Amino acid sequence: MKFILGKKLGMTQVFLDNGNVVPVTRVLAGPCHITQVKDGVKDNAKAVQIGFGAKKEFRMKKPQIGHLKDLDLVGWLKDFAVETTDNVKRGDTITVDTFNSGDKVNVIGISKGKGFAGVVKRHHFRGGPASHGHKDNLRMPGSIGAGGVQRVFKGMRMGGRMGTDQVTVKNLEIVAIHSDTNELYIKGAVPGGRNSLLMIQGEGELKIVSKAEAAPVEVVPTVEAVVAPEPAAVTEAPVAQEQAAA
Repeated sequence: MKFILGKKLGMTQVFLDNGNVVPVTRVLAGPCHITQVKDGVKDNAKAVQIGFGAKKEFRMKKPQIGHLKDLDLVGWLKDFAVETTDNVKRGDTITVDTFNSGDKVNVIGISKGKGFAGVVKRHHFRGGPASHGHKDNLRMPGSIGAGGVQRVFKGMRMGGRMGTDQVTVKNLEIVAIHSDTNELYIKGAVPGGRNSLLMIQGEGELKIVSKAEAAPVEVVPTVEAVVAPEPAAVTEAPVAQEQAAA
């Protein structure tokens, strides 16, 4: 299984080669650094933890800074369950190149928060009659239980907080990949608002860039020997010669 973390940027549209236009969601995906490898012995689970999003040191706590020692400080950390942890090391990088155009992925995000909502908006109740003595009962929930039980059963649909739930949208297609800007164009809509975190995962082999390959090569500038110019010959001015003759 391959996976990556991303940030939702917004929606746009893409024209395909056949002339059709499809709505897509722009996702800034990666690069993500592997911050922890759980081999299933000490952590009782086989998983890979990756981090995404830069974060300043003064905004983090000391245990978080210690957990990310020798790595770039990140704002989000998420675990992905894997079958094997072979060839995966702490400090390696996952980029958008691990996906291909046409891949089917599942996108997990937190839906937009809508605050307190009534039963008509939250649970699609029809509401009560609008006339014949039903004053102020148009959007009321109605009865919430019989009188003999003397309590309200758990799970009763009522008004309350709506949104901010984890939502998974499956079988979304990747339309295009832009490696230069680390963007994925995913067909359709994904949960969450702009700049919200997204977990993207699909079937296939995970491509990893090792820490040694990702490290920039330090170029040592060569110092060329500077040859000092030869001093020019000093000639006496004609005025000085005339004064000497006089």
